[in-house]
Amino acid sequence: MIDQINLLRNIGQFDSVSPTADMIFTPFTLVYAENGRGKTTLASIFRSVANGDSEIVEERRRLGSAHAPHIVLSCNGQQSIFENGAWSQTVPEIVIFDDTFVSANVCSGIDLDSSHKQNLHELILGERGVVLNSELRGYVSQIEQHNVDLRLKGNAIPSVARGPFSVDAFCSLQNQQDIDIAIQEAKRRLAAAKSADTIRHRPGFVPIVLPDFNVEELDAVLGLGLADLQANAAARVRLHIENLGQGGEAWVADGMPRIAEISKDQDDTICPFCSQTLQGSELIDNYNVYFSEEYEALKTKVLQTGMGVRDTHGKDVPAAFERTIRTAAQTHEFWKDFTEIPPITVDTARIARDWKMAREAVLNQLRTKAGSLLDKEVLSKKTKEAIVNYQAHIAEIEALSTNLAVCNDQLDLVKEQAAGDDVASLNDDLIKLKATQARYEPAIAAFCDEYLAEKAAKKDTETRRKDARSALDKSRGGFFPAYETAINDYLRRLNANFKIGRVQSVNTRAGSSASYCVLVNQQEVNITAENGPSFKNTLSSGDRNTLALAFFFASLEQDSNLAQKVVVFDDPMTSLDEHRRLTTRQEMRTLSRNVSQMIVLSHSKQFLCALWDAADSNLCSAYRIGRAAVGSEIIAWDVRSDIVTEHDKRHEMVSRYIQQADPEIERKVAEALRPILEAFTRVAYPADFPPGSLLGRFVESCQRLHGSIGETLSLDDTTELRALLDYANRFHHDSNPAWETEIINDAELIDFARRTLLFASRPCMARTVI
Repeated sequence: MIDQINLLRNIGQFDSVSPTADMIFTPFTLVYAENGRGKTTLASIFRSVANGDSEIVEERRRLGSAHAPHIVLSCNGQQSIFENGAWSQTVPEIVIFDDTFVSANVCSGIDLDSSHKQNLHELILGERGVVLNSELRGYVSQIEQHNVDLRLKGNAIPSVARGPFSVDAFCSLQNQQDIDIAIQEAKRRLAAAKSADTIRHRPGFVPIVLPDFNVEELDAVLGLGLADLQANAAARVRLHIENLGQGGEAWVADGMPRIAEISKDQDDTICPFCSQTLQGSELIDNYNVYFSEEYEALKTKVLQTGMGVRDTHGKDVPAAFERTIRTAAQTHEFWKDFTEIPPITVDTARIARDWKMAREAVLNQLRTKAGSLLDKEVLSKKTKEAIVNYQAHIAEIEALSTNLAVCNDQLDLVKEQAAGDDVASLNDDLIKLKATQARYEPAIAAFCDEYLAEKAAKKDTETRRKDARSALDKSRGGFFPAYETAINDYLRRLNANFKIGRVQSVNTRAGSSASYCVLVNQQEVNITAENGPSFKNTLSSGDRNTLALAFFFASLEQDSNLAQKVVVFDDPMTSLDEHRRLTTRQEMRTLSRNVSQMIVLSHSKQFLCALWDAADSNLCSAYRIGRAAVGSEIIAWDVRSDIVTEHDKRHEMVSRYIQQADPEIERKVAEALRPILEAFTRVAYPADFPPGSLLGRFVESCQRLHGSIGETLSLDDTTELRALLDYANRFHHDSNPAWETEIINDAELIDFARRTLLFASRPCMARTVI
């Protein structure tokens, strides 16, 4: 048995449906669904789990879904799961009557050809025979078609994509990961081989360096002074020199050695200008300290430090750096066609700007120091910030230089390969890679997959045909006379006015088939005749469907495993005449008592409700496939609520009152008039009178729309509806506070009752809302 549907995902109208645990399929299960909601999909799922044909499910994959179908059914206490294109286990006990059965075994529309007779032959032998004969028939035609299909499918593969490869060789190319990278590398290697001479003499990358500032050394120089010179003495010397005017310090510094030279043989210190003694002059003592060797050394140290900064960070050094960057960019431009090289993105303008700011800041502080040698100081915050900004560029350039230096090993490899590579071989490799890339493009891959699948099918066809014929011969027996009797018995019980005769097995080149004729008024009708009476012009659509039902019932009757069967009907009453629907239901109920389970899918509530009424409620369950927010869902169906509705009850009560007055129900009749009008309007004009609307407002809307393109009711109909509503409102609490005591006049009530039923039975044209 099919116990339960646990999951339907990404198939047909079912996006992701998980019915509740209490929705159990009983021995007699009814499923109602409007057309297009998914009942045929459900029948297809049952057929797929019965025969294991995954294609039946795959071809119903939900449109727009990115994922494959996933189905979970509980069958015989175990789960049958469809996932990754296959069922975990099948349920071969399931047999199905639907359009697929009719098309395969009886006819396609009004046409009956040899294939239908072949299928009927195997139907007589049983379900296994259907499979075998279908296979055999298919193999015969496939063998003749394979070569044609291979040629067509091979031609569908663009020659520009195949290049020099044949269709077989092209389709056999193996997929390669990172094919785009491989093609790029092949292009580079081919280009290198073609430019081997140029490459051999082309240098690689040279180191790129930005000089740094020694912050510690600069702070040390700025912090130097003269240890023996007191601050007040130094101040007097500087004041005196300033009074001497421009060049005063140099003049005094030049004169101090002369004093020493004149006084070296004297006991006294003599002024070289006036020959007077300088003994006891405090200013001369301060001069001696100020212009000492220590002073000259300090002055020289500051000067040399400034010159060092200028030589390291000034003059032509920035220009040389920019030339190095340009050279690196040119080198990159040359080698990028032959190997992978990191990009060079250096903002030289910004580097030059930050470099200059740092350099000028340091030099300015050294100049200040040179003018005040005795003042101790350190690099200012602003100067250090300028240095830090510049040092960020140093790190950037060091990283770039390191990466480019690593590339030099690869450039040497390119040179080595280019010297030994064969251009023709590399070109062939590139062509193969491009063909491989084209082979696995989605559009091309689809053509190739079809070609390879066709080729594999061709190889297997002869073997399968041989196996199918052998199995078919073993299954064949003397079932045909008994089957003819069973079919005609069912045709009689289904009220058919015809029967079949001369059911027999016939061997043909394409395989075994069943031959029969139709007997109408005891006259044989050649079912395949081109002219005159034949299958297509003798049997109506209802007759053909009745014949299909008879075939189906008869095949089950001959089945020795009938008690274990799960029988599924998908709209069995389609095209049946009304007088045959009752007998069809009767035969279905009889069959349900002899099988393990019967599931009936239909879009006809009337047909299903009739089956429900006659069924054992303890063995029966009913479900409905309805519209969900996304796709369809499966929910419980309260059949009783569809069999008898409140509207039906109200309508019947009013009709009965019109036929015979009954004071006991006259107030209920009056109260029922407005719901009858509302129910009619709801169905007739759903867009204009949605749930929750008031009928009075609907009438007002109709009045406003008179004479317009969107007119809902004519003027006369609107006037009539207004009159009926005015009367009906007298008996409702929301429109008349005294509704319960409103006086009822029998003649008036009968008049409005008749007019209400007449209005609610009128033909209507609901206005389309776009």
